[in-house]
Amino acid sequence: MTDTTTTPESTTPEQSAPEQSGVAVGGERADLLAVLGQHRRFLRFTTRDLTDEQAGLRTTASELCLGGLIKHVTSVERGWVDFILEGPTAMGDFSAMTEADFARRADEFRMLPGDTLVGVLADYADTARRTDELVAVLPDLDASHPLPKAPWFEPGARWSARRVLLHISAETAQHAGHADIIREALDGAKTMG
Repeated sequence: MTDTTTTPESTTPEQSAPEQSGVAVGGERADLLAVLGQHRRFLRFTTRDLTDEQAGLRTTASELCLGGLIKHVTSVERGWVDFILEGPTAMGDFSAMTEADFARRADEFRMLPGDTLVGVLADYADTARRTDELVAVLPDLDASHPLPKAPWFEPGARWSARRVLLHISAETAQHAGHADIIREALDGAKTMG
């Protein structure tokens, strides 16, 4: 990791620009994207003015770091959007995960050699743009797929595109809260307050 200072955001979360791709949406879709966009901004805002090294630091008893949280949320959002488009096969078979699969998943939660905060944030922005563009053109938010087999999913359950988007928002919000605690432990900075 290099130790360069980055400034991914210099404004408050409320002042930062919307992440939507410029595709006009209204109604429910606009609401879904506005909520998701707000959670994304809070998450990104926790990394303001940090170096790559700081983005990779663990500041609590948890294994989590700020850069790793961004990487994880990016991967999760990308995977669920693939699920909307392709169904459960896009996510793989969780019951057949190998040690190597678990190691790759664990790497999502940390800054690896060569990772930079600017790069991680750019990947997140690209993923967000793809999601926002998909929401604008999906023919039907009620279209659903069966969930992949996994011990944490109810057998036989189906999720609509709407339900997946709500899940992405919830996951992003949860990790934005984690990020706020990690950042406050790092240097006292807070997202709000």
